[in-house]
Amino acid sequence: MHHAIRDYTAEDETAWLRCRVLSFLTTASFDDVVTSKPTIPAPGFERVAESGGTLTGIIDVAIDGDLATIETIAVHPDHQRRGIGRALLREARARARDLGARTLDAWTRDDPGTLRWYRANGFTESEHYLHVYANYSTDPSEPDRAIGERRPGLRPMAVFSHARLEDEQALRAQFARVHICRRFVSTL
Repeated sequence: MHHAIRDYTAEDETAWLRCRVLSFLTTASFDDVVTSKPTIPAPGFERVAESGGTLTGIIDVAIDGDLATIETIAVHPDHQRRGIGRALLREARARARDLGARTLDAWTRDDPGTLRWYRANGFTESEHYLHVYANYSTDPSEPDRAIGERRPGLRPMAVFSHARLEDEQALRAQFARVHICRRFVSTL
């Protein structure tokens, strides 16, 4: 089945949100939910893939000088493994190059399938840091351990933090949910 790639329009927002949330659902980014589509300022761009009137994939790319960053790339779970992500990436690379970018990067968490996909598409890892989640429902003491001294009258229930990769072992001993956030880079 043919998947046409075109510019995102405001009428795509609900389908864009659904595609993103459903594709993230089975990954370490399952809780990275937005209720409205973030705007990508020019010269960046927003593209979608569709087939038979159904939005099947999305890609948003921010441009800052000679650096292009994939802000979101997602393929609806009902349409994965059909080359849609590769087609969106191929077009994004060409467009970013035409806009003067020389490097394309993306930040992602440590999902084996996602890491394989970036590597298979010519990206290499260049930087790492940690995403640390401290959640009361996992362990009531996690949020307090994450922030230390707190403000009187406020009780933290969930804390999301960035940390240095060097602290990974110690943080994994203290918190149930720690992810390595990886920067993937490709030359255009």
